[in-house]
Amino acid sequence: MGACSQESIDDAEKGMYDITQDSVVPPPFVYMAQRRDTYINPQLCPVSPIHEGITPLSSVPELSLSRPAGWQAIDANVLEATIKKPTPPKPKISRWILFQLWFNTYRKFFTFVTLLNLTGIIMAALNRFPYAENHLGALVLGNLLCAILFRNELFMRFLYIVAIYGLRNWAPMSIKYAATSILQHVGGIHSGCALSGAGWLVYKIVDIIRYRAVQHTAVIVSGIITNILIIISVLSAFPWVRNTYHNVFEKHHRFIGWLGLAVSSIFHSLTTWMFVVMGNSYDIKVGQWRTDAQTLLSAQELWFAVILIPWITLREVPVEVEIPSPKVAILRFNRGMQQGLLGRISRTSIMEYHAFGIISEGRKSPYHYMICGVQGDFTKDLVANPPKTVWTRELKFAGVGHASAMYKRGIRVCTGTGIGAALSTCIQSPNWFLIWIGSDQEKTFGPTIAGLIHKHIEPERMILWDSKKRGGRPNTMELLKDTWTRFGAEVIFITSNMQGNDEMMQGCRAEGLHAFGTLWDF
Repeated sequence: MGACSQESIDDAEKGMYDITQDSVVPPPFVYMAQRRDTYINPQLCPVSPIHEGITPLSSVPELSLSRPAGWQAIDANVLEATIKKPTPPKPKISRWILFQLWFNTYRKFFTFVTLLNLTGIIMAALNRFPYAENHLGALVLGNLLCAILFRNELFMRFLYIVAIYGLRNWAPMSIKYAATSILQHVGGIHSGCALSGAGWLVYKIVDIIRYRAVQHTAVIVSGIITNILIIISVLSAFPWVRNTYHNVFEKHHRFIGWLGLAVSSIFHSLTTWMFVVMGNSYDIKVGQWRTDAQTLLSAQELWFAVILIPWITLREVPVEVEIPSPKVAILRFNRGMQQGLLGRISRTSIMEYHAFGIISEGRKSPYHYMICGVQGDFTKDLVANPPKTVWTRELKFAGVGHASAMYKRGIRVCTGTGIGAALSTCIQSPNWFLIWIGSDQEKTFGPTIAGLIHKHIEPERMILWDSKKRGGRPNTMELLKDTWTRFGAEVIFITSNMQGNDEMMQGCRAEGLHAFGTLWDF
């Protein structure tokens, strides 16, 4: 992503980029200090992080763990808040660390799934794959089924519950880290299976056209239409298109993917299902349709079209919008929720869904909140034209923050509107430490968010860094290392813009701190 101007940075995120020449290394508590001279770097690029939300339907219990023996709160009055020396140059990150962060679990999944299916297509073309000859439609819909499953709220909730209950009490940290990484990066399976399903679909229509003399016209026509729709859907999901032209992504990837089956999921359409079932129901040997019920019900392809449950929970719900500043809209919904899940909202029932973090005091709370930073057309309209109702699926989906229940103690670091992803974890568990870096947070985000923070999080369990008052952002790595040691953390979850996320992830990997950052693959 190319550089862009400082003015384009979301105001709610600017605190991450007000760079001071003094290295600031505070211990883990709330600080008040004098203002410092600020240097603004004009070559920075913002990317809004994906936020995380929650639901009361999860059976994962709230944590209630004690602090380590001998742990004591730090008295801010006896420590200096700054180190009075020039900021040292940033350490050079090794190419091996950069490669490890680039070739993450997401890309490993994508590479494995794509190469496995490519091998199958080549073997089928060489007549070395008999299963593909008899169940080519099953390979198409099987891949699309997996693509849908790993974006399916119910299935992902199931995976998180299995991981949390199965690993929390006995598993060594290495297994917990691996499980968290797998849960966070299952989008690689989604992308790999979707692309592979499109590949098998192209192979199927080519195979049908080869024998068009004995094929029914309806099968050929539906196959061509389906291939066009699926290829458009896949192309519109490429990162450059998705990030640069988000509305194009919404209209072509999701809407075309749902075409004819509004309650299905990404890449899965009624025409695809009809095409593969029709293709397998037409007997080219005798030139007749196989219309008996046994043939239809025994087709594997028929049962691949039943992933509809999350969309059945789609509802138009009332919402109250608070606008504490022109930069942010705070949405309040009825009912409380657990921490660590995501919620999507839209002004319409089928298009332009956006994911945001959900803040709640717990399942018994009467309300939950979403923080929407003003950046794109959708969020700008929330401030300019606050809605009375929005559309959402009542069954929320799990984000990586949901895995916090696997760990005894951790750090939740966020910048700007990333507080929406982090706050519920720190409110609902006394064993998570909050670091929030932003610009004039109380004025920007209003009394509701400030009240939730100060009501539920003790001063010794948080650092609220106001870069406007302090004259710049902190040395985040010194801050994280100090808090990691003092708080006895096992893991760090990061919600920030792209540059802030990359800096912290690289620094944590170099220092041996186990961290999981923000993803932009939704």
